[in-house]
Amino acid sequence: MAERARKKVPEPFPGAYYLAGAITIALMLLFLALGAGLPPGVAGFLVAFVLGLTVSPRYVPFFLLAGVFSAVMGFLGREPQVAWGGVALVLSQLVVRRFVKD
Repeated sequence: MAERARKKVPEPFPGAYYLAGAITIALMLLFLALGAGLPPGVAGFLVAFVLGLTVSPRYVPFFLLAGVFSAVMGFLGREPQVAWGGVALVLSQLVVRRFVKD
């Protein structure tokens, strides 16, 4: 078995990963607050689209499938947040597939 040698990547500056985590949590809370104040369809679209842009290109096919499933089930069940969130997830995955190199 060939093992890959992984290089330990040093932090750009002390505490960089903690700062990145704090920024991520702050953005999640911001989108949660925005989503709570918007109509369900708009909130579902906004949150799913932005979070969908953070997906690794390796997992795009799976999230694309999840978006299609979510959109179909949301429209069939008359749940606008789920339906438009699924549409947004599909669109965000198409953006990731087109513009992000793996």
